[in-house]
Amino acid sequence: MALKIITDSASDMPRCVIDEYNLHVIPTPVVIEDKDYFDGKTIFPEEFYEILRSGKDIKTYHINAHMFYENFLPYAQNGDEVIYICFSTGIAGTYNAANIAKTEILEKYPDFDLTIIDSKCASMGFGLVTYYALQMQKNGASKEEIIDGIHWHCEHMEQIFTVSTLEYLLKGGRLSKASAIAGGLLDIKPIIQVNDNGALESIEKVRGRQKSLKRLIEMVGERGKGFQSQTLGIVHGDDAKTMEAVKEQLKEKYLCNKFMDNYVGCAIGAHTGPGIIGIIFLNEVSPYHKYF
Repeated sequence: MALKIITDSASDMPRCVIDEYNLHVIPTPVVIEDKDYFDGKTIFPEEFYEILRSGKDIKTYHINAHMFYENFLPYAQNGDEVIYICFSTGIAGTYNAANIAKTEILEKYPDFDLTIIDSKCASMGFGLVTYYALQMQKNGASKEEIIDGIHWHCEHMEQIFTVSTLEYLLKGGRLSKASAIAGGLLDIKPIIQVNDNGALESIEKVRGRQKSLKRLIEMVGERGKGFQSQTLGIVHGDDAKTMEAVKEQLKEKYLCNKFMDNYVGCAIGAHTGPGIIGIIFLNEVSPYHKYF
């Protein structure tokens, strides 16, 4: 019997962290030309973005209750306690599906201790939350303190993004055709955040790629605190060169020294396209920093 912290692949957790903590990451499904693939298991970002650029038909759907049942079952059989940190309900139905699976498993294993937490975060937003929880567990925090820490970090996680093209926001129904045409003509790049309800929200419009990246970096300074005591997340849609340039500017401007970076995976990348850049950070100094 052990306490297990798990998450799903929409967290965009780097492979090095997965390997270091032997982290169970439930893969998010993606449909390419009517064939199912699983993010981080049967398809990986490098290949995914090549397919995305090719114009093939790509759809995503959230992890369903049966998939969750299959992933939770071994822990119930082993008598483990589990904390599952979940993709935001403001974007996908993952949380509800996980709870349906929990109800089904408890019918057979009524003593199974499973805590499902709606992170109200996306991408590395809940990837960082999971990382902090793993560090807390490694350094001796109790289960109750870990759960409290997860909730705190979810509430104080800032997640801001900009895209390179409006094409995929239009395809996904997050942008009208008229807005996409006008935005394309004016080279408009939206600044998108994950809001308090865990939904994607366009909050500013900036003309030009470089100005949009500059605005992201400015917003980090406006919203963030304690940069030298936190890990900043940076994600990219197959544009590592731009990501590294943004990282260097964050180092110079705010003296940041700890980063976690990775691709934006299939769950979000399918709807935002190649070239997305996101910065994820805390807006307060974590009261749990003694564990990091």
